[in-house]
Amino acid sequence: MSRVDFAYGAAHRLRAACRTAARHAQAGHRLLVYCTDPRRLKRFDTLLWEFDPVSFIPHARADDPLAEQADVVLVADAAALAAAPATGWLLNLDLDCPPDARRHTRILEIVSGHEADQQAARARWAAYKQAGYEIRSHPLPKTAPEGTHSR
Repeated sequence: MSRVDFAYGAAHRLRAACRTAARHAQAGHRLLVYCTDPRRLKRFDTLLWEFDPVSFIPHARADDPLAEQADVVLVADAAALAAAPATGWLLNLDLDCPPDARRHTRILEIVSGHEADQQAARARWAAYKQAGYEIRSHPLPKTAPEGTHSR
């Protein structure tokens, strides 16, 4: 059975997602990142380049030839998600639950304090619960102010 982890209280959802991606890359885990919103996925891609000025998070879009070597693979639609090799870990940055979520051992959801984000997360929580997933929630630690990096 897949497990869904909701991490809540992010000051900035995409920056928290970058920290999550960095931790997975450092631990040697491959991570799929799913988001059908092209602007949000592009912003996340850009943040992965800018996130930490002294390190690099190896990432690529699923349709890139280098995706097989990347630690973090960005997936923009359901067809690409179905075609992507299962990594076990999926970070969902979409407003809806990912399709065929049971393919993944762990689904990570990051929730900011913004009302629209919280409402979308509540709807995903309810959908996961109705589908019988094991769900856990975790508060995110407070992070350094925007533009600074703490370790």
